[in-house]
Amino acid sequence: MASESSWVDFTAGWISGGISTLAIQPVDTILTRLQANASIVVQPSTTSAAAAGANTVTTAAAATDVTATVVASLRPTNIFRGMISNFGISSLWRGSSAMIGAVPVQNAVLMTGYGYGKRWTDNDDEHNNNNNNVLLGVFIGGTIGGIFQSFVMSPIELIKVSQQVVGTSVSKATTSVVSGLLPSSNNSNKSSAWRGLGATLLRDGIPHGVWFVSYEFAKVELTKMRNGSNNNVMEGGGDSTADEIAIPMLSGAFAATTAWGVGYPFDLIKTRIQASKSVGIVSTARDIVKESKDGRACYGLYRGFGLKLLRSIPASAIGFLTYETAAKALSSRG
Repeated sequence: MASESSWVDFTAGWISGGISTLAIQPVDTILTRLQANASIVVQPSTTSAAAAGANTVTTAAAATDVTATVVASLRPTNIFRGMISNFGISSLWRGSSAMIGAVPVQNAVLMTGYGYGKRWTDNDDEHNNNNNNVLLGVFIGGTIGGIFQSFVMSPIELIKVSQQVVGTSVSKATTSVVSGLLPSSNNSNKSSAWRGLGATLLRDGIPHGVWFVSYEFAKVELTKMRNGSNNNVMEGGGDSTADEIAIPMLSGAFAATTAWGVGYPFDLIKTRIQASKSVGIVSTARDIVKESKDGRACYGLYRGFGLKLLRSIPASAIGFLTYETAAKALSSRG
């Protein structure tokens, strides 16, 4: 019975991962370029180029203009326009092939951990109805699932970042990373293939436990509110079709906000390491803080956080709704 439930969690998680990836990939591409400082600088006009050719001495004013152009191009709207004008609208889905293949696996592992943790505490506390035990179970299951899926996602995200930031073709990026994962590869290739793993573990371990705790807490509280508004008269209270859609989506949105509030700095550090071949987590974090206004750590390490929420809130809402719907359908067939 446990193996059947795990299969339902895995399959439902796979479906939800694929759907949410396709929906939010353009936002992910823009965010990745923003995190990596990958600006798309507008080329100078023909007149400016000719003038530059006539005078090869770079003036302070010219340097200031270039810097201003780079900074301006790092705005999300300018990245969006630049990607489309320079590379076409399909460039917004760069890295999607790797992610479509991997995110369903990632989601399946996470949802399996969530489902197992929840069932474990449900069985332990079957007659006590103690929600705190359930939250502990889903936290442990989510954290363990997050750690395991980090070893899958770190190399995959390295492929994605190479495509989104550097513009490497999917075949070249994949070959480079996969060759480093092979037992026959040298130490240099191996370390290159696992670049960013440490930051990925910090981003995906405890924050995923927070993600699932937040989801479960919000789902229980929203269900109580719904049942309370019905005065518990109607059988099944909040089990209407509207509730089956609204409660998972609202809970998923809340979970994404709290989880990324904890894990976002490590996501930024991970992207910077993978895009620039930086090595240390601490040194990369220090560099990011130095780039921020007045050297404020909070501002620097949460750069792009709003865009991350724009990406992750709908992804989490869609993902949990799809998971709950698919799990219910698969369970009823079993």
